[in-house]
Amino acid sequence: MGIYLNPGNRGFWESIRSEIYVDKTNLIGCTNALLGTKEKYICVSRPRRFGKSMALEMLAAYYGRGCDSRELFAGLKIEAHESFPKYLNRYDVIYLNMQQFLIEAEQGKVTEYLEQEVLEELAEEYVDILQGRNMGLAGALRRIYAKKEKQFIFLIDEWDCVMRERQESEALQRQYLDFLRNLLKDQQYVALVYMTGILPVKKYGLHSALNMFREYSMTNQRNFEEYTGFTEEEVKALCGRFGMDFTETGSWYDGYKFKRYKHVYNPKSVVEAMSCREFSNYWTATETYEALKIYIEMDYDGLKWDIVQMLGGGCVSVNTRSFQNDMRNFRTKDDVLTLLIHLGYLAYDSGKEEAFIPNKEIVGEFENAMSVSGWPEIMRILKASDKLLQDTLDGDGDSVARGLDQAHTEAASILTYNDENSLACAIGLAYYSARKDYRLIRELPSGRGYADVVFLPLPSVNKPAIVVELKYDKTARAAIQQIKDRHYIQALEGYTGEILAVGINYDREDVNKHHSCVIERLEKQALPF
Repeated sequence: MGIYLNPGNRGFWESIRSEIYVDKTNLIGCTNALLGTKEKYICVSRPRRFGKSMALEMLAAYYGRGCDSRELFAGLKIEAHESFPKYLNRYDVIYLNMQQFLIEAEQGKVTEYLEQEVLEELAEEYVDILQGRNMGLAGALRRIYAKKEKQFIFLIDEWDCVMRERQESEALQRQYLDFLRNLLKDQQYVALVYMTGILPVKKYGLHSALNMFREYSMTNQRNFEEYTGFTEEEVKALCGRFGMDFTETGSWYDGYKFKRYKHVYNPKSVVEAMSCREFSNYWTATETYEALKIYIEMDYDGLKWDIVQMLGGGCVSVNTRSFQNDMRNFRTKDDVLTLLIHLGYLAYDSGKEEAFIPNKEIVGEFENAMSVSGWPEIMRILKASDKLLQDTLDGDGDSVARGLDQAHTEAASILTYNDENSLACAIGLAYYSARKDYRLIRELPSGRGYADVVFLPLPSVNKPAIVVELKYDKTARAAIQQIKDRHYIQALEGYTGEILAVGINYDREDVNKHHSCVIERLEKQALPF
């Protein structure tokens, strides 16, 4: 067993012995299907603390020679897969943590140090082939394959750390990518490459230096969706085991959305919440909000409005295809938004090509970043949202209307009302503090249309649900009537509590009072479904 060559199964052994282990071993079935094919080059990019290293340790335990991992996988999902016995501990694995090499190497000599370290272990294992020969890593592996037809599986962690931590050194980045290309591309000794990082493969101009890789990223995880984070069923099981409320867990940590799996949860935060029996900001606490602050301060036209719109519960269109997959070269606001998707601060709906803030934990991080980023007008709206919510709960429509007028005045340069959708985003922002006790739902479908904004109380909160209907150049009373006529309250499936119907109208022609509000308190009832 070596450090880089066949590092053993200790890492995976520790994972399955942990208090919380969610079985993701069917990922091995996916990699087995790609092993030895033209699709054997896999680049998986996900946010930090989303289980990337754990997956590599699992693959090392499964494929690596020199250890017997059969008992470790006993009872896990992959054991029932037909390919399980075929490749178990059958390959030489080369495990490379690029972060380690970047830290330990002399300045600018990352690849030289990597070659030196790995060649030393290869020379010990294949002394009869490599003894007395002076060659690079690729040359040594070619010679081993020529003599013994031995293929290798490469597991590469933090592949993009050079791009993230040496942003200013483009020469080093190019040299590093050229090294990886020479080591991996079209080499007969490669059986499989599973490479992970936060960013997809770096682009240069029209081509990628590593264009043989199939990308599995936060904009398209392909058939790896269920391994990106925790699924809804997995979180339900954990909530039952630890006595935590599933709905509130979703409010805090759900929100990442893919084509097949519409609810993917932040695994780091879910594990911590279950272990501590408390909901809090766990994932965001692993990195200072300064990292987010840098990007939201970038002065691209429309970026500030997009962030405000998302804070209000809305979605924004984003073109993810122009992003150069680095943290330095930004040409448009779309590039910044795409980076935030890859970093996990935004979620992405690939069908609609829209970005949004996924959950309560991330909303709080945006607030922290904005509080020190020169957004005083937005911070005043957020701080005033406590009173706006209380006025709503008190049924004081006039005070609510005045509060919305003030919010609009505070941020007139940003909160531009063009239609009911932009009005809904502004209303969501004005009711920002409601997220402490409520789950905000935009366009909740009902039997006869969509309720514009719904605030559904969390199970631990004894407050009424709020159904908001918005009108533009009409009347607040017409909004209330629409809530009744279209039976929007029936969309609150399973809710058996008091409901406030809130009708809000914005009138461009009324120079004295732009907003009007009517609030009706409905009797507590068990809704028929």
